[in-house]
Amino acid sequence: MSAPTKTGPPRPALVESAPGYRAAHTLPLRVEALRQLKRRRTLAMAAILGALPFILIAAFAIGGSPAEDGPGRRINLMDTATASGANFAATCLFVSAGFLLVVPVALFHGDTVASEASWSSLRYLLAAPVPRTRLLWSKLAVALAFSAAAMLLLPLVGLISGSLAYGWGPLKLPAGGTLPAGETLGRIGVIVAFVFVSQLVTAGLAFWLSTRTDAPLGAVGGAVGLTILGNVLDAVEALGAWRQLLPAHWQFAWIDALQPDLEWGGMLKGAAVSVTYALVLFALAFRHFSRKDIVS
Repeated sequence: MSAPTKTGPPRPALVESAPGYRAAHTLPLRVEALRQLKRRRTLAMAAILGALPFILIAAFAIGGSPAEDGPGRRINLMDTATASGANFAATCLFVSAGFLLVVPVALFHGDTVASEASWSSLRYLLAAPVPRTRLLWSKLAVALAFSAAAMLLLPLVGLISGSLAYGWGPLKLPAGGTLPAGETLGRIGVIVAFVFVSQLVTAGLAFWLSTRTDAPLGAVGGAVGLTILGNVLDAVEALGAWRQLLPAHWQFAWIDALQPDLEWGGMLKGAAVSVTYALVLFALAFRHFSRKDIVS
């Protein structure tokens, strides 16, 4: 059996000389999106995220509504879960942002390049010829779009199911007071946007690992594991101010959006940290893949 042929970096001068060839027309985003949409893991993640709100509704029905306000008792977001559909949607994000939403982001980004390598189809894509940068940009754009869809699916299903179960009404704030229904959707939109930005670090980790291994589970598991490690380090109070350099330190900064007056400070700091780490990791992924010998 002959040894696998290595596919080195492409030669632009030769590729561009082919008549009718346009690098920007290779691997269209709609084609990549349809490929990923039909994957069973995509459908499974959509089913899990769509089912979570109904599981919580069933849990509240079986165990009773969260505790009511008491004299001198400080309530939290879970205590207001059944106050309205908007409160229930916010609670769905609260219980899932720390881990559950990490999984689809790691899955969509870590399973991109590594899965092609594990199927031995990566070298054929590059021989099509699809430029390496174009291939990565297409896969990254689709992975980001699917991750954003996952962030939207959970609160959307939570808002609809919560409104049916508990009624549509003003958003009851944990700190006291309420927000009118018209302003509620805007606040939930801010929360979803911040949760998505805070997950960019996991996306960067998974995407970078996906370019370095042929095992999709290794890339996905590595990204999830490193994200969990960040959460563990953030719990070490002895690190003091160093914890502010950890993305995990800011993952629940969106709680500031559930104040009578919207506070941006924590979310802006958290977004800056997350975007900085993500850009570095994405750049490392592109740099490594551009020099990598493709043998599968």
